[in-house]
Amino acid sequence: MSATGLEPFLLERYFAAHEFDVQYLLGSSDCESMTTRELLALRPGATEDLLDQRLGYTEPRGAPALRSEIAGLYETIAADDVLVHGGAQEAIYAFMRAVLRPGDRVVVQFPAYQSLESVARIQGCSVARWRPASAGPPWHWRLDDLERLAAPGLRAVIVNGPHNPTGYLMPEATFRDVAHLADAHGAVLFSDEVYRWLEFDVPRLPAACDLSPRAVSLASVSKSLGLPGLRLGWIATRDADLLASVWRYKDYLTICNSAPSEFLVTLALAQREKILASTRALLERNRALVDGFFRAHAARFGWSLPAAGPIAYVRVEHDRAQDLCARALERGLMMVPSTQFDDGDAHVRIGFGRRNLAQALARFDEVLA
Repeated sequence: MSATGLEPFLLERYFAAHEFDVQYLLGSSDCESMTTRELLALRPGATEDLLDQRLGYTEPRGAPALRSEIAGLYETIAADDVLVHGGAQEAIYAFMRAVLRPGDRVVVQFPAYQSLESVARIQGCSVARWRPASAGPPWHWRLDDLERLAAPGLRAVIVNGPHNPTGYLMPEATFRDVAHLADAHGAVLFSDEVYRWLEFDVPRLPAACDLSPRAVSLASVSKSLGLPGLRLGWIATRDADLLASVWRYKDYLTICNSAPSEFLVTLALAQREKILASTRALLERNRALVDGFFRAHAARFGWSLPAAGPIAYVRVEHDRAQDLCARALERGLMMVPSTQFDDGDAHVRIGFGRRNLAQALARFDEVLA
């Protein structure tokens, strides 16, 4: 841990070291992106509107038109229940710094994107990992395991669905039970929903903020919409006091967001069905490719198709995940070993949301050969 109390962010430093130096990314968690020109082409007149966009300060909560588009994604949320941030990462940080206190009990669905647990630890919280029932795949988390972890002083339950890195999505009945458990303990359910809208073999879950007035839904345009370069995310909750606390903390971070990004994200959300249709079609093709690949290498990997999202967590047999990924890097191919999730050395995160997946898998075949 550094002098600031922040733990090194293993996954982000791994990407910083390799992402822009390799030929193929087979560990990315986002989907194929688009150009600004392609996004503007989705609505007549959008280019001129962008050119006329004033480059002054924006409203700290997010532009009213943007918050209105976001509210339309939920069943019970109004524009005033939304707080827009400079990416989901900032929203995670601001929520935990504003809401959690030293000594609070926090349970995190694990493995997890690191900030979902590390920020709570630097707050002095007691963090417990809600681990999967087996070393899968296939993956699942048991409610009775969560119940055992929900000790007195529980302040927050942190979940992620569709789940990064496994692609798991819990059944709706289980998700409702999780929300009920958090409410029964007077805790906040914080639900990372950045992969929502990319479900395959399972129905979409209700948003956490629609299940409970205390719950918080986290989302962004980085994953399902493939627009990480716009750097916008948000939280949605009916808890006005909680939202106000997070807003006060945001005053010490970005204060307000990029005006061009807010314009483009408003456009993307208004045209989301067009973007999502293209993304889903790509993922359906790519799921077949990656499924065929790992079935052909069944002796070397434990594999099952993820239920949602563009990622999978593959068990490596007869090898160390970190060694396999190091050999792949030597061949210009980047995957993510489970060591970057502080989750042992037996799994690899695979991302299949890019157009060049077939070429990346061909390179992976060369690594295995």
